[in-house]
Amino acid sequence: MKKTIVALALVASTITLSACSQTERGTAIGAASGAIIGGAVTGRAGGALVGAAVGGTAGYLIARSDRSGYCVYRDRRGHRYEARCR
Repeated sequence: MKKTIVALALVASTITLSACSQTERGTAIGAASGAIIGGAVTGRAGGALVGAAVGGTAGYLIARSDRSGYCVYRDRRGHRYEARCR
């Protein structure tokens, strides 16, 4: 069980560092935290999956709440940026 929690923590830190926007980062942090907590509480992979889904949804909603009226766009080179929605 401890190996699973350590593995989830490593995956969570990797996903969090690779997120681009604030919304993606909030979603990744929520999903990783939910997976770790769900796995630790239930001791099963199913609990980790449910925790990741709930945590990811909560993280997304919290991160998006402060950027109303803004959209994420990509330019020709694939770079992402946020601007007022058209």
